[in-house]
Amino acid sequence: MQPEIELKLDLAPEAADMFAQWPSLPADSQTAALHATYFDTPDHQLGKRGMSLRIRRSGRRRVQTVKADGRDGAGLFARDEWEMPVRGAKPVLDARTPVVALLGEAVAEVDKLFSVDVQRRMWVVSQDNATIELVLDRGAIMVAGREQAICEIELELKAGEPAALFALARRIDADIAVRPGVLSKAERGYRLTEALPAAIKAEPVALDPSMTIRQAFLRIYAACLRHYRLNEALLLDHYTPEALHQARVAIRRLRSALKLFAPQLPTADLARFQGELRWLAAVLGEARDLDVLMPRIADGAMRAPLEEAQAAAHDHVLQWLASARVRMLLLDLVEWLALGAGMGAKASRSAAPFAATRLRRLRKRIAKEGKSMARLGDGARHEVRKDAKKLRYGAEFFAGLFDEKKKHRRRQKAFLGKLEAMQDVLGALNDLVATPAILARHGLPGDIGAGGAEKADLLAAAARAHGELVDARRFWT
Repeated sequence: MQPEIELKLDLAPEAADMFAQWPSLPADSQTAALHATYFDTPDHQLGKRGMSLRIRRSGRRRVQTVKADGRDGAGLFARDEWEMPVRGAKPVLDARTPVVALLGEAVAEVDKLFSVDVQRRMWVVSQDNATIELVLDRGAIMVAGREQAICEIELELKAGEPAALFALARRIDADIAVRPGVLSKAERGYRLTEALPAAIKAEPVALDPSMTIRQAFLRIYAACLRHYRLNEALLLDHYTPEALHQARVAIRRLRSALKLFAPQLPTADLARFQGELRWLAAVLGEARDLDVLMPRIADGAMRAPLEEAQAAAHDHVLQWLASARVRMLLLDLVEWLALGAGMGAKASRSAAPFAATRLRRLRKRIAKEGKSMARLGDGARHEVRKDAKKLRYGAEFFAGLFDEKKKHRRRQKAFLGKLEAMQDVLGALNDLVATPAILARHGLPGDIGAGGAEKADLLAAAARAHGELVDARRFWT
């Protein structure tokens, strides 16, 4: 088994020819036509376990590779890899790989799932005393008559420090726009076996009670970055309100993770990244407000100017997402994670007690802030809503640290259900209260028929939901 550390960068297909002519590339390069076949059981048992199995053919040479999931790196892939030459087109499944142990009797069901054809060009580059293998792959993934283009750069560290990968990535981006990639070719293939989504929700974060504070934070933050990048990629390809919403959720989760772990993180880094993420959330905010508002507008005279404003807001989002500022923010965040996020010795302590303290304080604050919910002003109630989001994200992040027993899992589910219910009501109230200000920004009257009765009903529901949350048993110890 050999470790592999690589930084994956996505670029537009039209930029690939520009990159191939990049003046900073060495004159010497190698080219190859690669055909890879990926295998799994019909129900994708390997993929579900975070593994991939492929046979890659280049000329007459065939190499079988098994890779463990590298998604925790959010762009920086550090994966376990089992590689060996094979003679035929079918995988050799024996004790030299973990596949037999993982699948058991189901190993007999392993068959071809999808294939990848790429034209590869490779250079060896020196950067900051490091040796880096730089690869440009252009090609396509094929699954049962469906096809998806591939255009990506991989920077694989052969010798030296990981920071050199990012220095080289910044040099590339100065001339050719790139952004961190979060999907391996295997993941792209698995996704192509299913209907392409309009948006991608947050994936569960796999924590366990043995983890340190540092390990928990790096895994949580990587998952949040991945969530954002997957939806950003959908938006850059084709705007959908669902993908925009999930991109904003990902940013909120990123910011919540920073706040939860603030005692363990450098103050300067916190200020910098919170500021940039707050700005990015605001960039997306106007489009999201209009996307939520439009279904409530029945008056044709009102719809026309709002539709125009909505289209302009969508264009504004896409322009900023394509900007160097956003690309560099993402690359900076990936590098920060790769280098340990500046955490000190205290981050080597157990994550569970730290997480329990942070959740307990948030819950106590919400219980206090939300008293007399129905009589709170709009601003105070909005603060309760924001804290409820932080608590929900924290509870989701940290769930794996406290699930040793069935009773913990039952309490987790019940607690999250109560929290989600309160969040939903507070969200509906916030949309109702924010509507007049949104309309006023576009020179329209603020009343669209949402009378006091609707608000009164929501306030009563919010008070009930808050009481049920306060009474819910906590799942952390």
